[in-house]
Amino acid sequence: MINEMIEPWSEENLDESLGDSLYVPSYIEEMGWKVLESYDFKQVDSMTVMATKPFKGGAIWKIETDKGPFSLKLLHRRPTQSKFCLGAQEYLVKEKKANVPAIIPTKDGVNYVEMGGKLWFVAHWVESLRPLTESLEGTKQLCNALGEFHKLTKGYVPPSDAEFVSRLHRWPRTYERVEKKLDWFRDIANAYHELPSSDTILSVIDMYQEQARNARTRLAESPYEQILASGTEEASLVHQDYGWSNAQLADNGMWVIDLDGVSFDIAIRDLRKLIIDRMHALETWDVEYIRAMIQAYEEANPITDEEYQMLLIDLSLPNLFYKFIKPIVYSPTTFMTEAVDQELQLLIQLEEEKWPVLQQLAQDRKGGLSFK
Repeated sequence: MINEMIEPWSEENLDESLGDSLYVPSYIEEMGWKVLESYDFKQVDSMTVMATKPFKGGAIWKIETDKGPFSLKLLHRRPTQSKFCLGAQEYLVKEKKANVPAIIPTKDGVNYVEMGGKLWFVAHWVESLRPLTESLEGTKQLCNALGEFHKLTKGYVPPSDAEFVSRLHRWPRTYERVEKKLDWFRDIANAYHELPSSDTILSVIDMYQEQARNARTRLAESPYEQILASGTEEASLVHQDYGWSNAQLADNGMWVIDLDGVSFDIAIRDLRKLIIDRMHALETWDVEYIRAMIQAYEEANPITDEEYQMLLIDLSLPNLFYKFIKPIVYSPTTFMTEAVDQELQLLIQLEEEKWPVLQQLAQDRKGGLSFK
């Protein structure tokens, strides 16, 4: 089993008695114990699954050892991509003294073990971590820590044997994909016109596709190419999965964890995602709340006028609708339910509320953007 290649495991095929979302196949557990033999632990008392990514083939364990608690993580990405992320984590700890978990080297002084076609690594376990409250004050702390993270990641140079991971040039392709997939969603809604949410989807899909086209136009007319010209020397790393679970408070301040998806990008992409999530949670677009988020972020990492334009353009996509409806392509009959239709009504309302807020935010800075 030790030489077996690691494959994703699907929760829907599991016996419920096996522990649903925290289930890890036995051959991977066996590999985990074998990986730990590469570390200078006299004793490992337990290995407890804390989280899994069964559809991708990743997991994290808390291990109790003679030297205290640590995390053992199985990274689901390609080894060369994982080396990029591990290099970033080491850079932040050693060069920037950042509050991210320090990687523990193996007996051979390496940051990882390769087994099953994937990389595994051990890192410090921060016992005092606790989530922030999902209040405005907690949100501001979250945004401030994000700004600090982006500031500290500048200057990172990946290891020579790592894949160079960058999303800097992908913005046009991403916008095109949103517009194209909205076509798919229309076709599916037409094909399953008898299902509850079909009429709701068809009533707005043309409007959202027009919004996606307008966003592409704004992107083409934006300072995007000017930002790209600065290269990765001036770029930050985006976390890509930043939020309440991956940025937490400890006794010595805020910590950012789970860096296995970091990539070079225009940093405000992380902030855009955070704003979208908060407005969804609040069930309304609140311009003063967003201004407070931006201000908290800028206290750590000021946003240039060019980056601010990129933030507003990225917010102008129908992000909430698109993110929610994407699973429709996998199983339309189980997705297009009455419950989904009710949620769509809320998202449509939120997408409509967004535009006057974007206009107010645009007026906070020079730049010529208009969302009327």
